[in-house]
Amino acid sequence: MIHECMDVNVDYAGIGLAHDDTKATLTTYIMDTYPGKALAIPKPLILICPGGGFGHLSVREGEPVALRMNSLGFHAAILRYTLVPNEYPCALYELATAMKMIHEHAKEWYVDENRIIVAGFSAGGYLAASLGTFWNDPKLSKNLGVSSELLQPSGLLLGYPVITSGEYAHRASFENLLGSQYESLVEWASLENHVTKDTPKTFLWTTFGDQTVPMENAMCFAKALRKANVPFEFHSFPYGSHGLSLANSETDMKTLDKHQEECTVWPDLFSTWLRHMKDE
Repeated sequence: MIHECMDVNVDYAGIGLAHDDTKATLTTYIMDTYPGKALAIPKPLILICPGGGFGHLSVREGEPVALRMNSLGFHAAILRYTLVPNEYPCALYELATAMKMIHEHAKEWYVDENRIIVAGFSAGGYLAASLGTFWNDPKLSKNLGVSSELLQPSGLLLGYPVITSGEYAHRASFENLLGSQYESLVEWASLENHVTKDTPKTFLWTTFGDQTVPMENAMCFAKALRKANVPFEFHSFPYGSHGLSLANSETDMKTLDKHQEECTVWPDLFSTWLRHMKDE
């Protein structure tokens, strides 16, 4: 298995964005392949954006998820994007650059370029969904020097995502993300208003008991996908607090409120969804 960490370098000065010296990194979990053997076939890759309200990154939503994806037969990578004091759209450019890097290494890593899924949890779900809705923004492709199609996720995996800046917003995420732009951009930033027919197919899951990022966030994204006629799979589990990650004992916390047995099935449900995508 290749396990390496690479700097995600974006020329922020060249595109007129403020940025401090903190570097974004892409850590890969690429499964071994055997050229010349039957197993040497391209595999899907899950690009993971951990949550943390754009103020920190949850380690529980990083490597444990990547290794679980490996166990399902998928390559994985974790984007550790930069946080405050950086503001929107810095993290979006970092995610787009990570997509570009994955495509550049696709042959070397045996990545199925038609099944690169961008995954995000909580605020990381907002980042993943942002690329899902803005991948074809001409400014993004122009500034990165690639075609828009290279930045398009094949699908989205959104776990208890931050989506809306309206009534059910996780306000701190938007304050951290937008910073000095909060007043001017907060209303515009509701991603359910930017879903179109070009938004990728999506797998969403959340819980009825989430009191931090209410389930209405995932629901309004699903409703927008339905309106745009974009296929999705949506699971709402009746119990479970925010930030469950894998929802098992491995990703539990000292508070013992992140182990929710019925939610542990979501990776298997996602795997079935992704494998079915190949047949469509």
